[in-house]
Amino acid sequence: MKQDVRTNVIPPLKFGEKFGFLTFSTASNVVYQFKSIYYLFFLTNVLKIDVLVAGMILTIGTVWDAVNDPLIGFWSVNHKFKNGERCRPFALWFAVPWAVSVVLLFCDFKTSQTAAVILALVIYFIFESFNTFVAIPYNSMGGLATNRDADRRSINVYRNLGGCIGSGIGAVACLPLLKLFGALDNGGNLIDGSSSRGFLLTAMVMGAVCIVGSLTHYFTTKERVVQISDDEDHVSARSAAKMLFRCKSWVLNMLYIICYGVNNVLIMSSITYYATYVMGSTGAATIIQAVYLVVSIITTVLTGPLDRLLGRKRTMIFAAAVLILGKVWFVIDPFAVGAIYLNAVTVGIGLSITFVMFNTNRNNIADLIEWQSGRRIDSLVSTGDNLAAKLAQAGATQLLTLSLHMAGFNEALPAQPDATIATINALLGWVPAAVTFVMLAVLCAMNIEKDMDSMNAEKAARGISVSD
Repeated sequence: MKQDVRTNVIPPLKFGEKFGFLTFSTASNVVYQFKSIYYLFFLTNVLKIDVLVAGMILTIGTVWDAVNDPLIGFWSVNHKFKNGERCRPFALWFAVPWAVSVVLLFCDFKTSQTAAVILALVIYFIFESFNTFVAIPYNSMGGLATNRDADRRSINVYRNLGGCIGSGIGAVACLPLLKLFGALDNGGNLIDGSSSRGFLLTAMVMGAVCIVGSLTHYFTTKERVVQISDDEDHVSARSAAKMLFRCKSWVLNMLYIICYGVNNVLIMSSITYYATYVMGSTGAATIIQAVYLVVSIITTVLTGPLDRLLGRKRTMIFAAAVLILGKVWFVIDPFAVGAIYLNAVTVGIGLSITFVMFNTNRNNIADLIEWQSGRRIDSLVSTGDNLAAKLAQAGATQLLTLSLHMAGFNEALPAQPDATIATINALLGWVPAAVTFVMLAVLCAMNIEKDMDSMNAEKAARGISVSD
């Protein structure tokens, strides 16, 4: 039986349940990092699709992902599974379809260029659809498993730790797998004739990890938070939109997530090109990723204490400041080895803190919207802001590929023109720095702690239990 949050504060979560969040986050980030770092590279360098066309495939697919997010989230708000839950069962029912779609992304069907482009686009649509279904529990369960703010923050810390593990599987551990399966030589460069098979076998390993992570999450977690009111009427699309946009914290957190997502796309998609054409070896990206991951793990563990010490707003601003400062040396001298590693260190610090903060914000925002409207719409809180964030990420992907195309990028050339190198450097340097300045402006206007304090005071005045 569920513990009713209307009358009782939920007890602290045990390690096993937090570990379930970690495993699911690991699977999600395997997909995200492996796809983000290698999929565009696979399209251009293995399937030999023109970089501009490949960029359009990713952009159109991301637009579809952005559009289907609120559609599926809206359906989830008005749907209950037979066990009475709204979000957790998605991790069970879509584990295998999601994994299969990951494998299909890295299939070379040996067709004509036109057919290859069409197949890539169709498969990308399928992948993004299943990815949305599994993302509902990934983004919503933190607010449904508990109403304790300390546990929600802890859940998001475990999620980010899982993300670091997933990033390691999707990026760092991927290189030896690609070498093992014959996609890359010992120097980290593509092997003609066997590269497509190597990518396919590596993707199959990633798919297996997705299934294990999803099922572990499903069987170790529970939905405990229930709506304060008994209102179960159908929520219209118009009403849902009004609930979201009436909440200032949701709007600002959406902008915060947009800045995070654009930064992530630019940096993660550019690093392989930087390693290949600036440093001289695709394999160099692995070392940079390893530095990023180690720093991310350490930072994630320290995020909780940092949040308690500085408070939510100051912690978010600190992370943004670190992101900006880490770009200074790289912007001045993008060819310095130390500059790219300092860039990786500060990205690991800044993005790790940002991930924990905006997801904890989401959990709080679901409570704020419920208090304002009487309805819990956890799945729409995340899928709604994902619509805007993913449209922005699609724009960032298009910016990346269009910039490379206009700068004369040619995948057949072992050495790229100076204009291409300058573009790659900009995409890792001053462009994400500019995005982070926008993030800082958003954070100056956000004060979710004040909103939560006001809500809790109103609840206490009405005799409703308030979480820690």
